[in-house]
Amino acid sequence: MIRMVAHQREVREMFIDRATIEVVAGTGGSGADAFRRETGVPRGGPSGGDGGKGGDVILEADPQLATLLDFSYKRLYRAERGRHGEGSNRTGRSGEDLILRLPPGTVVTDADSGEVLGELMEPGERFVVARGGRGGRGNARFATATNQAPRRWEPGEEGEERRIKLELKLIADVGLVGEPNAGKSTFLSSVTAAQPKVADYPFTTLTPNLGVVQLSDHRTFVVADIPGIIEGAHEGKGLGHQFLQHIERTRTLAVMVPLDALDPQAEYELLRSELAAYSETLALTPHCLVLTKSDLLPPGEAPPAIDAPDAWGVYTISSVARHGLAELLEGLWKRSRAVAAAESGADTEEGWWTP
Repeated sequence: MIRMVAHQREVREMFIDRATIEVVAGTGGSGADAFRRETGVPRGGPSGGDGGKGGDVILEADPQLATLLDFSYKRLYRAERGRHGEGSNRTGRSGEDLILRLPPGTVVTDADSGEVLGELMEPGERFVVARGGRGGRGNARFATATNQAPRRWEPGEEGEERRIKLELKLIADVGLVGEPNAGKSTFLSSVTAAQPKVADYPFTTLTPNLGVVQLSDHRTFVVADIPGIIEGAHEGKGLGHQFLQHIERTRTLAVMVPLDALDPQAEYELLRSELAAYSETLALTPHCLVLTKSDLLPPGEAPPAIDAPDAWGVYTISSVARHGLAELLEGLWKRSRAVAAAESGADTEEGWWTP
């Protein structure tokens, strides 16, 4: 038991999906106060150059990253300041931009105002979260016909400072929802190359798992498995609440109820109510009902009837015996593609999904 608890603590520490950091853009360089000094030119005039611009803080989506772990070790990030202007009208060098790489699916929020500043969805996508200060003008910029030897110059502007909250939401087509030991991890390992931990005790899934399902004709979709949901999950009980955010982006949900449950109907209704209590987004996400562990049924016995009027489909499967998997995967693919087509405004391909 002690070893299992230690393992749980270790895995949860490795998967970091939230962080709050402070970003400071570079201050602009100050303008120079200088005059030309050349042989034979006794009154060379002002020659102070402008200061360089401060570096920006830029956030960029990096597909090689899967967590926000790096940002749990360091909280303050500063871009380089601009160099000061110099004589002979030389402008100071601009400060280097600071690029912070984040996993795709990260939502960036202003920690003080709560304003959503942006989302990084696609690999390579980027945006400026804090802009560097403008460089100050040197005294050469202030020369006029009536003031040919100005001593005026400007300091550089301060760069923007922000405290930002980073929240990672995994991007998947299908989200698996179920109580502990509902068969989610077994299903994921049966239909994808993912290797989630599978055991006969609750909460063996401690972090979200992603897997890619490959069908015929080069069709693929991504499935996300989160820790089991128990009653009160929306209030923070169990591990499910911590990771429910990761299925808010999914196009459809598979609500998984094992056939060895004491009351499958009650378990299905509990899962639906916990999703609705957590967020309206999850309550409105289309779902199908998946009855798992059909290999436990006596030969010839039909699965129990469950009233699920809001589900777009009902499937009975056994991941161990691989019964019903092909039909379920086809249904999930067609449904996720239909939702994707609706999101993009495209016409749904005939035969993808019929409500």
